[in-house]
Amino acid sequence: MPMLPGLDTPAPRRARRAEPPAPTEALKEKALAVHRRLCGVYGCPIPYFHNLDPLSELISSLLSHRTRNAESGRAFKALRARWPDWAAVEAADVAEIEATIRGVTWPELKAPRIKAVLAAVRERNGALDLDGLADLGVDAARAWLQAIPGIGPKTSAAVLSFSTLRMPALPVDSHHHRVAQRTGLIGKSVDVGPSHPILRAQLPADWSAQALYDNHEVLMLHGQKVCFHHGPACGACVLLDLCPTGQARTMA
Repeated sequence: MPMLPGLDTPAPRRARRAEPPAPTEALKEKALAVHRRLCGVYGCPIPYFHNLDPLSELISSLLSHRTRNAESGRAFKALRARWPDWAAVEAADVAEIEATIRGVTWPELKAPRIKAVLAAVRERNGALDLDGLADLGVDAARAWLQAIPGIGPKTSAAVLSFSTLRMPALPVDSHHHRVAQRTGLIGKSVDVGPSHPILRAQLPADWSAQALYDNHEVLMLHGQKVCFHHGPACGACVLLDLCPTGQARTMA
């Protein structure tokens, strides 16, 4: 795997996962139809909600796990206000970090994880800087990030997509995943992590970072506004004719 400039410590090797089967043409067409309809509802292109450097985006993503955006945003701002830079956070006492981010879910777990991730970035790259990910390409950059304990597929994709790197990676959150399952883009037994390569393979390989960001955002928004976890509003859904779950619910 290509390395970031100044990297002295190679990433630990992980077992390679089997590649997902190639999607059928019908599934690709359905994925595009879902994308186009939802873009018509939510308005593409969608402006980026962050303009953070990749290391800051990494910390933001770690804070956001199982936490509402408002709470994770407040915790991120509190970290930035409490310490002048990420090096100071790395050196801070874990109890102080935990108290600063207390509004997020599981601050007692996220505080030591943030310290450990910062230390791992420094150890592997020689500096608290992830700008060099841009030189690796999407697959290698995601592998580099995911070699750090505590960073999974969603976080690695979010860092590349949402940060100032603006790389063509597709994050999948719980709302996105729910819409994809109910519409039949992925099977009901496919978890969020393994869904990343499956859903990415259904979309054109040459799509830009903006197009992939739009895809994530419109499926996420649809999950938040219509395709609720409990009591989805199937009767008001523009995807009803494409959604076997919605059709079964409305017929019942």
